[in-house]
Amino acid sequence: MTTTEVPGGATTPAQRQAADTGPAVGVVAPGRNGAPAARGAATGAHAVPAFAPGRALRPSAKVLPEHARSHNRSLVLQTLYRSGERSRADLARETGLTRVTVSDLVAELLAEGLVVELGQREAPRPGKPAVLLDINRGAYRIVGVDLSGHDRFRGAVMDLDGEILTSSEVMLDDATGEEALAKVERLVAGLVAASTAPVLGIGVGSPGVVDLAGTVLTAPNLGWVGLPLQSFLAERTGLPVVVANDANAAVLAEYGYGGATGDMMLIRVGHGIGAGLIVAGALVYGSHFAAGEIGQVMVGTDLGLEATYSRDQVLEHWLSVPQLQRGIAEAEEAGADPTPVLREAGQRLGIALAPVVGALNLSEIVLSGPTDLLDGPLAEATVHTLRNRTMAENHADLAVRMTAQGQDIVLRGAAVLVLSGQLGVS
Repeated sequence: MTTTEVPGGATTPAQRQAADTGPAVGVVAPGRNGAPAARGAATGAHAVPAFAPGRALRPSAKVLPEHARSHNRSLVLQTLYRSGERSRADLARETGLTRVTVSDLVAELLAEGLVVELGQREAPRPGKPAVLLDINRGAYRIVGVDLSGHDRFRGAVMDLDGEILTSSEVMLDDATGEEALAKVERLVAGLVAASTAPVLGIGVGSPGVVDLAGTVLTAPNLGWVGLPLQSFLAERTGLPVVVANDANAAVLAEYGYGGATGDMMLIRVGHGIGAGLIVAGALVYGSHFAAGEIGQVMVGTDLGLEATYSRDQVLEHWLSVPQLQRGIAEAEEAGADPTPVLREAGQRLGIALAPVVGALNLSEIVLSGPTDLLDGPLAEATVHTLRNRTMAENHADLAVRMTAQGQDIVLRGAAVLVLSGQLGVS
């Protein structure tokens, strides 16, 4: 692929930002494809990414004066990304920034090729028409990868709006450890090569527990322990990379694009079971980055109240895609109705979720996974169990629904991660 330099001079946007505001943390130079330097996305083993994409996620710290320019730049980009076709005066009104500040930032973004002028606005009023601006939506591509499938890894090349342009997949064939990692590397390399424009960054949704540096601390179904997947892919591709838990990526996509109405939990059903949780506008990680690992929670009292942890009694034993498919196949071979298999899985899910719903007073539970398995008897049994096990008047409006993002939800979440880390928009 042809190497493309970032417009606007010898220094990168992040380097110019550092000169204006002081030392930058986690800044990465552009890769071979000419993507802008990362704004908080880590590619090295010692860098820690700023990982807070999504729809207006609650900030965790106040904006300091030395960070003001970066904040204002992201504010302008966010406004254009979500609204599009705005003049400089429009941007000043909508962001609350001065016209001088907006003009200065727009000039910088035009020089970098991140913003384009669309031409003059048609206006009946006298005077010179304003020039309309927009994000340069064709300037870059995003590579998204979903490693959560029970039988395959999926990936896509997307535009800046998250629309899939090219997709690819690699069959898992029960691969684990180094063999599974090699399949990831091959998938990513093919997608980067297929991009027809510079790649802004690579976003990866991985099963298991993933820390903020993109290290997969543990992913039992893939045989990964302490795998620095983010730095590994960054070294192989020379591009900014963000690796996150697949359910966290999925809940960010649903929250940003799926019409979520408030505090929510997304249940991701695939090779294993994971959950992404957004409370008060913030993604919940947990003290050891394992928030949402409900697949390994024992559900029910089959072995008695004094029973200790058993993998045969955890939620994943009933709800994972391989287990559901196996149970349905066995029922059909015996000439029985497979519906009870789905209902029991839904009941077990309801048992696991009832304490969470009761403690956090969530407004909705979103299911993500194969629609033919999750929608219908399974979801109905989940709702019924939740109603029976929580105080009805406190959770009367609780909704349990399928995701609005379909099977591409993790891929779109990967795009959210890249957009947030590289451009500060979501």
